[in-house]
Order: sequence, then C-alpha cells, then structure tokens
Amino acid sequence: MCGIVGIVAPGGATPSLDERGVVMMRDRLAHRGPDGAGYWARGSVALAHRRLSVIDLSDAGAQPMATEEAERGEGGFVIVYNGMLYNDREVRSALEAEGVRFRSKCDTETVLRAFARWGVESLFRLRGMFAFAVWDVQRGVLTLARDALGIKPLYFAEAGREFVFASEIPAILAHPGVERTPNMAMVSGYLTTIRTVLGNETMYRGVHALGPGEMAQVMADAEGRLDVRLMRWWGSVPDGSLDVGSVAEAGERVRGALEESVALHLRADVATCALLSGGIDSTVLTMLARDGVDGLRTYCAGATDGDDVGDDLEWARRVAEELGTEHHEAIVTREMFREKWAWMVGRLGVPLSTPNEVAIHAVAKCLRDDGCIVTISGEGADELLAGYDGVLLHARAEMESGRNTSFGEMALRASAWMGAEVKSQVFRPEVWEAIGGDAWLVEWYEREFERARNEALPGGMERGDALAPMQRMVRRVNLTGLLQRLDTATMLAGVEGRTAFADARVAQVCEGLPMWAKFAVGEDGAVETKRALRAGFAGRIPSGVSERRKQSFPLPFQRWIADGVEVLRDGRAGREWFGREAVEAVCGAPGENWHLAWPMMNVALWCEGLSESSY
Repeated sequence: MCGIVGIVAPGGATPSLDERGVVMMRDRLAHRGPDGAGYWARGSVALAHRRLSVIDLSDAGAQPMATEEAERGEGGFVIVYNGMLYNDREVRSALEAEGVRFRSKCDTETVLRAFARWGVESLFRLRGMFAFAVWDVQRGVLTLARDALGIKPLYFAEAGREFVFASEIPAILAHPGVERTPNMAMVSGYLTTIRTVLGNETMYRGVHALGPGEMAQVMADAEGRLDVRLMRWWGSVPDGSLDVGSVAEAGERVRGALEESVALHLRADVATCALLSGGIDSTVLTMLARDGVDGLRTYCAGATDGDDVGDDLEWARRVAEELGTEHHEAIVTREMFREKWAWMVGRLGVPLSTPNEVAIHAVAKCLRDDGCIVTISGEGADELLAGYDGVLLHARAEMESGRNTSFGEMALRASAWMGAEVKSQVFRPEVWEAIGGDAWLVEWYEREFERARNEALPGGMERGDALAPMQRMVRRVNLTGLLQRLDTATMLAGVEGRTAFADARVAQVCEGLPMWAKFAVGEDGAVETKRALRAGFAGRIPSGVSERRKQSFPLPFQRWIADGVEVLRDGRAGREWFGREAVEAVCGAPGENWHLAWPMMNVALWCEGLSESSY
C-alpha cells in the first residue's frame, strides 16, 4: 500500500511548513511506501506520498498524481491515494466510453479520472480498499474518502488554523501545531474495548479518524477559515434479506461471492501469497487463491514455547500439505514478543490491540523477506457470518432474561476486557471522576447500536432475526478494529494485506442473509456459527478444518506478559492515572490478571511518548 500526508491552509495562505517540513511528516510513513516518494504544493495546499509499488511499477504510477489541467496550472485535480481498486477494469471502461484517456495502468489514475469526471458520485462506483485525498485546484476544496468497510486508515486534525491529514497518527503528530495530548475518554474506552479508534475518536485529543464509508470536505468559509464537513457516503445492504430457502442455498451465494472476490484480490504486478492459520476462513481463501496463483506460498505465525501455544502451526502445515502450497513459518519467541511489542507501540503511536498483532507483523516481515509484497488474509468472516458465538449467546441470554437492559450496554459488556466497575478501581478516583466514568463510552455504544439496529432491521424483520442488530454491531466495531490491526502490522513490514471477506460486495451478500443462515443454537444447546460458509465449502476443504475453533496466530502472552510489569509499575501511567493498589495487584500476578494487564501495560507503554498534560 502507500502512505499519504497533506496540509491545507485557510484563506489563500500558504501552509506553515515548507517542503522540508512536509517531507519530514511524509517520511514518518516510509515503511508504508519503501519504493518511492513524492511532493506537490501550490497555493494553500501541500500533498505528499510514500509509494509501495503493486500495480504498474513504472514511474507512471508515481504520486501525487495530477490531471493535465493541474499540471498546466489551469485548474484540474491532484490526488494522493492509498489503496487497491478491484474493479479497475470496469471503471476504466466506463470512463473510456465517455472519452477519458489514460496515461498509465495504475489504479490511482483510475480513481483520479473518476473523481475528475463524476465528482463524489464516483465513490459509489469504486470497489476496493482505499483512503485518498483529492484537491480541486479551481474550487479550493479538499475531499477525503475512505472505503466502505474501513480497510485503509485515514486520520486528520486541525493544527492551529490549518487542516492536516495522514495515513497514520505519527505523521500528524510530526506537525508542530499538533500536541500529543491524551484523549482520556478514549483511554478509558481502550481499557474496555482494546480499540484505539471508536467512531471518529482516537487516543489523542484533537486527532480524529475518518470512519469507514465516510468522506470529508474541507474548504474556506466566507471569513477565510477552514470549514470541515463530515458525511457518510456508504450505507449498507438493501432493505430485507436475500431470498434463500435453506442454509445450503445461502452457502452457494457466499461461495459464489467469495470466488469472485478472491479472483479480484489476486490482481497484482508483484508476488502474492496467503496467510494460513489452518482455520476455516484462511483455508477457504488459500484454496481459492491457489487456483489463481501458480506455486502459491502460505505463511503461518506462532510460538513453540510451552503447552498453551495453540495448534495453528500444526493445522496450517496439515492444510498446506493437502492443498499443495509452499508453506513457511514465522516463529515468535518470548524475547521477540517483548522487543516488538514496545517497538510497535512506539512506532505506531498507539497501544496494540491484541497480542497477536506482534505475530501478524512477524509473519509479514517473514514473507516480505522472501520477496512477497501482497498477502491474502481472512479478516471479516466472523463479523459478516456470525463467527463469535460468545457475543451472540450473551445477547440471546440477555434478551431472554426479561431484564431491562440497555442494548448499547449489552453490546459493550458482551466483549469487554475491563468493565466500568473494575475501571472505577483501576483509575485513581480523581481521574475516573474527571473522565466522567464511562458515560461517553456507553453513549457511543448506544448510538452505534441504534444505527446497527436500523441497518439490520430496516423494515422490522421476523423475531428470528432478533440477533441481527448485535451481529451488525460486531461488524461495525470489531471488524474496524481488526482491519486497523492488519493494516498497521503488515504495513510496518512494507506488505499489503488484502481481505477478500471484508469486501463491500461480499458484505452485501453476507449481511443480506437471514440470521438463521449464519447462526443457530440446537435444542441440545449445540451452537453452529458461520453456517453458510461451512455449507458453501462442505466437502471442498480438508477434513476437520470446518470444526476447528478460531485461534488466529495465538501466542502464550499470559505467561510472557510478565515482562512488561516494570513499565506499568514505574511509568507515568502507573504513577498518575492508575491507582497504586490496582497496579501492584496486576504486577503481582499479571498472568492471572491478563485481561487487566494487557490493556494497562499497553497504555503505560504508549503514555511514555505523550506531552506533559493533565487529564
């Protein structure tokens, strides 16, 4: 993929940073684009780009990319783009039919020409993963846009009177007008959800994330000040469910959508491989990718230290042998975990989400060292096809209990690492009071759950779909976090991760299915998850894979986490934010208290790089 950066100044003023300053911001993203770099500035805007070459490796794909009018100084458009357009040929054909001519084979030019021709309406024609910024030279309007499911990240902030955006937060923090001030409501939110982004909020006060399927337009108002307008361009699936009469028929729909998606996701001018954990999601994608890539290489990450390391390595070997792929392993040791954990927090400027983020980075570095640039990964199956039985069973029990439970609070509790009652003891009393408890977090979940319910039950479906809003909520919150994890962990190694499940059209098929086609609880209490996926590939994948429970590159972090106690005990967070009694309890038995230790230690590591500021 790539890294993008930009600054817009108000009222015709030039940006406060010269080329050297903007390039310094840009090069904080060098890992996202080791193959090239570019800079463009005119008037009130400066744009910069780091390139990872995947399609059209020639200089014709260099960015920032401008239309001919912009190059001549006669208006036109300039783009910085991070992404991959899977329906590039389809969009190009439509543009060529309207007389548009191309100078490269790069999908960046396709997006630029589409926007120049159709404006923001072009977003509805794009199928892919992307985050881009387009500058309308004549109108002086900057448009930011992010793909439907939020596969590619984009952040923004106001730095004094300027507007700043970038693919990752550290590039924004490199602007001298942006402070490293903690957003304490999100610190509390992270301890509960291990998400560093919720909606538009991030861990830094004043630094925001563009949400999945959102766009923003930035322009000067009548007084010359910058006006930033956020709007959602992507909705969700059409009202109602797909007309399927059986799980088998639902499986056929899912299989057909995935076959098409994988074929499109394999388009690249560089070596492509697949991540293989030996579970059903990665096995299905590997099987389909094998048919499109000669000599497909597969990769699995894991640990060999102890009896609690899971069996991904063994299952991945077994599946790779049966599918006939060239298989490789990235072994994560305790020492590597300790080193990479702290390094990744410092490099990314945010706490890690789950411990296996370290494993994902390790396997990405391994495959990059082997010459692979693109990898297929299985994120999205659980969120689209009801793979998390614990969350759904919790919601089912709450609904059947008759308790007057808030749906937002129910969704929050169903996946909480640390509940409000625990956090009130973890934070110092004055900090917990200043944050306002979990009021913001609960309100955000209530609002998001209402949106999820309106999407999932648009016309009031039958009661059998009562779990559909919770499943939609899982997609809205959990998938966004997993895609962020994949992007950052792979891009730190200069690798493009592609998610054939987390594709807008696949999502439309999966979310258009009734819940009974995805999840069911038998009279004997037996739970069936991802029913349509299992039905669609029954008899097509190696035996036993369909029955495996999801693990996803597990690590024995409950044992290894003890190596991080000192930063919690002696660091700023442990001194200023967390109560001493809670810190000592966690440091005294980190393995037993892993659900507290992991988020608290991550916050402690992250806190060391913050500005001196109060909560």
